[in-house]
Amino acid sequence: MSLRVGVIGGGQLARMMIAPAVELGIDIRVLAEAEGMSASLAATAVGDYRDAETVLAFARDVDVITFDHEHVPQPVLRALVDAGVAVHPGPDALRFAQDKLVMRARLAEIGAPQPDWAAVHDAAQLQAFLDDHGGRAVVKTPRGGYDGKGVRVVASADEADDWFADFAGEPILVEELVSFRRELAQQVARRPSGEMVPYPVVETVQRDGVCSEVFAPAPRASERLVEVAARLAMQIAEGLGVTGMLAVELFETTDERILVNELAMRPHNSGHWTQDGAVTSQFEQHLRAVLDLPLGDPSPVAEAAVMVNILGGPQGEAMTDRIAAAAAEHPSAKIHTYGKEPRPGRKVGHVNAVGDLDDAAYTARAAAAFFD
Repeated sequence: MSLRVGVIGGGQLARMMIAPAVELGIDIRVLAEAEGMSASLAATAVGDYRDAETVLAFARDVDVITFDHEHVPQPVLRALVDAGVAVHPGPDALRFAQDKLVMRARLAEIGAPQPDWAAVHDAAQLQAFLDDHGGRAVVKTPRGGYDGKGVRVVASADEADDWFADFAGEPILVEELVSFRRELAQQVARRPSGEMVPYPVVETVQRDGVCSEVFAPAPRASERLVEVAARLAMQIAEGLGVTGMLAVELFETTDERILVNELAMRPHNSGHWTQDGAVTSQFEQHLRAVLDLPLGDPSPVAEAAVMVNILGGPQGEAMTDRIAAAAAEHPSAKIHTYGKEPRPGRKVGHVNAVGDLDDAAYTARAAAAFFD
């Protein structure tokens, strides 16, 4: 009998689980939000992930439910658990990814290093935080933000007035504006039975709040940084009860600290390099983890791997129209497309390259440039 995994969400992360599922003989099924989404190849159902009856019907014929995103409402997640469905990561873990205030409080409880933060209900409380932190801070909506959305740097409390109105008395999150040298990401996989495997820590580069490039392993990373990042991610995975892949986005500060910025409980953009640069990709690892199978080797296969996101894509053309030219010019580049229509700012694909750092960076950037 085959192992059956149901993925809620039909985006590119679900799409990239399909190939390793086929290789492992896993029957992968996807509940897509609409027809024609990235993971349409495995979409066995189309429906609203916010509707418990729809999700329960989808889950009836699978061994485990996992996710392409973290937006499934808690009541729906609880309904799955109450019906006896295995859910990984489970609702108790996902609530920390769904609400940044809940996440910050839990990270404080387990002693994870993070920026100074507060829950503020109004402009007066926000202004007090600004006054105590040099006059500038980062405000975030507790729920629903991603890829730079729901995040602002403010120097005056009235710059968040619309959010205070939108949240109608509920608090929003304010954090100190961290002086950081660079951004890092640390991934770890954790099985329900407890086995954990960390990947190498990577450096991420953001453009307009969206990940643009990833360098793996992180260049110029000291042994201490590598050890601290891996230990921290494993501490968080265990402390929050995460099963599957966990990505911990980090700041490396100018005063030599490592601070937790964000969490993602699923395969993550910072791990796309693993498709071609690691023995076991994050997508295969996630499937192994949620099925409680032995975890794979996360070791790099080359000195360096570089991932460059394709953001926007060629306007007025299909992505596939550019593949031949890019492949001819850069045959060692690995081009991954998401089956999406090009649109300004949209993640429509990425390019991986491996080798020494300079060559990999040149190849990935040059191949990705064919899709501008």
